[in-house]
Amino acid sequence: MNNSDFVHLHVHTEYSLLDGACRINGLMKRVKELGQTAVAITDHGNMYGAMEFVQTAKKNNIKAIVGCEMYVAPRTRFDKESKIDAKPYHLVLLCENNEGYSNLVKLVSAANIEGFYNKPRVDKELLRRHHNGLICLSACLAGEIPRYLSDNNFEGAKAAALDYLDIFGEGNFFIEIQNHHLRQQLEILPQLYRLSSETGIPLVATNDCHYLSREDSELQKVLMCIQTGTTIDDPNGIDFGTDEFYLKSVDEMAKLFKGHEEALTVTSEIADRCNVDFNFDSGIKIPVFKAEGVVDNAEYLRKLSFEGLYRHYGRDVSSQIVSRLEYELSIIEEKHFVDYFLIVWDFIRYARENNIPVGPGRGSGAGSLCAYCIGITGIDPMKYNLMFERFLNPERVSMPDFDIDFCIEGRQAVKDYVVQKYGADKVSEIIAFDTLKAKAAVRDIVRVLGLPYNLGDKIAKMIDPKNDLSYSLKENKELAALYAADKSVKRLIDLALKLEGMPRHTSTHAAGVVISDIKLDDLVPVQKNDNTIITQYTMTYLEALGLLKMDFLGLRNLTVIRDTVNEIRKFQPDFDINAIPENDSAVYEMLSKGDTAGVFQFESDGMTKWLTELKPERLDDLIVIISLYRPGPMKSIPVYINNKRNQQNVEYLHPILTDILEETHGVMVYQEQVMEICRKLAGYSYGHADIVRRAMAKKKQDVMLQERESFVYGAIENGVSTGIANKIFDEMVSFASYAFNKSHAAAYAYLAYQTAYLKCHYRGIYMAALMSSVMTGGGRLVDYITDCRTAGIEVVPPDINRSMKGFTYDGKQLYFGLLAVKNAGWGLADKIIANRNENGNFTGLQDFCERISGRELNKKALENLIKTGAFDGFGLNRRQMLESCEMLLEMAGRGVRGVIDGQM
Repeated sequence: MNNSDFVHLHVHTEYSLLDGACRINGLMKRVKELGQTAVAITDHGNMYGAMEFVQTAKKNNIKAIVGCEMYVAPRTRFDKESKIDAKPYHLVLLCENNEGYSNLVKLVSAANIEGFYNKPRVDKELLRRHHNGLICLSACLAGEIPRYLSDNNFEGAKAAALDYLDIFGEGNFFIEIQNHHLRQQLEILPQLYRLSSETGIPLVATNDCHYLSREDSELQKVLMCIQTGTTIDDPNGIDFGTDEFYLKSVDEMAKLFKGHEEALTVTSEIADRCNVDFNFDSGIKIPVFKAEGVVDNAEYLRKLSFEGLYRHYGRDVSSQIVSRLEYELSIIEEKHFVDYFLIVWDFIRYARENNIPVGPGRGSGAGSLCAYCIGITGIDPMKYNLMFERFLNPERVSMPDFDIDFCIEGRQAVKDYVVQKYGADKVSEIIAFDTLKAKAAVRDIVRVLGLPYNLGDKIAKMIDPKNDLSYSLKENKELAALYAADKSVKRLIDLALKLEGMPRHTSTHAAGVVISDIKLDDLVPVQKNDNTIITQYTMTYLEALGLLKMDFLGLRNLTVIRDTVNEIRKFQPDFDINAIPENDSAVYEMLSKGDTAGVFQFESDGMTKWLTELKPERLDDLIVIISLYRPGPMKSIPVYINNKRNQQNVEYLHPILTDILEETHGVMVYQEQVMEICRKLAGYSYGHADIVRRAMAKKKQDVMLQERESFVYGAIENGVSTGIANKIFDEMVSFASYAFNKSHAAAYAYLAYQTAYLKCHYRGIYMAALMSSVMTGGGRLVDYITDCRTAGIEVVPPDINRSMKGFTYDGKQLYFGLLAVKNAGWGLADKIIANRNENGNFTGLQDFCERISGRELNKKALENLIKTGAFDGFGLNRRQMLESCEMLLEMAGRGVRGVIDGQM
């Protein structure tokens, strides 16, 4: 038989989550080595890897067949009570065409959302409803038909086979035969042959591939042990029984099914039929924005933009700014992003109208004048020379991306608004995968292999967490020596190298939200994670499918600013944090002295050190330092500081560079500067310049080689010498891999300045809000208390009659919040404050216990309140109070009143 006569149609990749060791890249390589031309993905109950599988197969010139090994409920997907419901049948489904793909997506989604019971389950009612375009295989020993045959119930198996034939139709259902040298398989094979003969349902031969080669069988067993918490020698652990579950050659498969070779050729016939068109250029699926009275969205965006323009710049706005806005609007319309801008504008409007703080901008979107005018961003791109084309230009292929910071307490409300506006079936959060890191993989394998814990601990501590295991093996001489000398260590490391990076669990992306103009489960499988609907594809593949993805990020600092401003407005009603002067010398003096605790972006020791050296004088200095304070560009900070102080010594390789680099005193700092150099020196368009920037950032050598020639040629046309042009290009290449996005830096520098301003002029109020934001997380609270005391602000212990939930400042003293006391949760704090407001101050410990008795108050919480001094105002002895805790709580619980306070 020819290699192309057989196709593997039953394959479990790494996305079968600790039950498949076929990495997708390795799978394609192995398929090519075997001379096969197509392969299927059939992970257990999910489609996590489908898009990665398709794209990787395309790169390797392999035909991708998308499928899934489904779990079928023995009764219905809604039955979730008996033991039988917990043991669903397996069934393999393959997509024949686009309708089949859509139906498989719906089946997988329904299985996860409606039918989940230990496993995501469909039932035959769902299969009948969504069978079109799908080819069905009867699956492994866990399939319904093999189970009947294993129970010696041939008639039951036959009835089931005919039922599936009826569901999927003639030519779309196949009886799957497998031979992994398992006794049970060998026993039922003759019956499967007979069943095919009696029903006319064709046979199809598969290997239940869980790993790529026979040698990987141990890897698969280790994966299963990690999943089940067992060891490799555990007699009760899951064991495949043989080492035959690998990707086999056509010759190996032929030997397993002598006399039934037609079952092998059927696989290639099925593969020929499977032709799903995964068109990744099918357009962006942005919902149409709708609002009452709006009939022309482009005109509405223009109206909002110019209203904002006049609000920010006045009616006598310069022609340059008007031209910039007109240009941006033309690009937005040309790229069909009008609805996108309006959707973002709308939910930000909702946030602001509902007092949910929104950040001034994040990422390259802050470079858009249109976004600034309509209120999506809050920093003037004209004032800080921010570039729109870094965000969106005529030649940009990928979608632009507005990432929005919200107050952490209000972010969910904004998400809920988007769901309500566009429909729960069109809005979803996004999946993420927790992967096996090198250290964790080593520790897991040590447990599975039964090796000494100390050995695993020793090896794990030798691994550099910032790099992969192979790096540590190469760089750590002690680890390399152990690997070479100790067979058990070699076995451990070899397994860890194979496991490292494999997905272990699903989780929900911290901020990602996808919004579609079609029902998501027409295109993307979805599931539930903690009652939240999430997509089964990651952000990368959602974008490739044309879906609109945005990040709704929670930023604690916005909550701190909001709480500070609310307190300020109690005595300064007109205070507006967005109207503070940006040139306040006192703020810059504070930062220059290193008084940075609690200042957003600037409180680390390293950043504080550089601020004291830099002596910032304006917001531009803060923008630069945020951009440079990262591994790589950090080495340019001393150069920048020296050039800033000695501007007369700054030299430029060519006069054209002066206008571009003058703002950063001759130092390349921003990605936008790379684009400007390409544009002004070499005559590039903004789009072409952005392509070069991306190639440099990702170190695409082939692209840079081509671009060097183009850049030098263009520079020569502009009067730049060949030598200088090459030198400038070299500098850009070395710099671009760590260059920063100025728009993002500017927005975050402004936010940082706001926090610095509040600390500088309203220190006590700001520190109270800041400390409230971290009081349940430990960490920096001690540092902030020290900072307050250094500044002369007295931080006093909690007071049962004065403290609120968070920290409060009364103009002289800063009081601990009740929630900062260990074991005093929200319920207890709320009850204390409510009772105090209704019935007046507490008169003593006994009075407190009697009034606050209930499930919210436990012994630990009361003891911690006493230990932290919450009852010190009554002049009582803490030791005696602690000794009386249990008795007082018991008396209060039984409704007994007595005189205790006076006896202490």
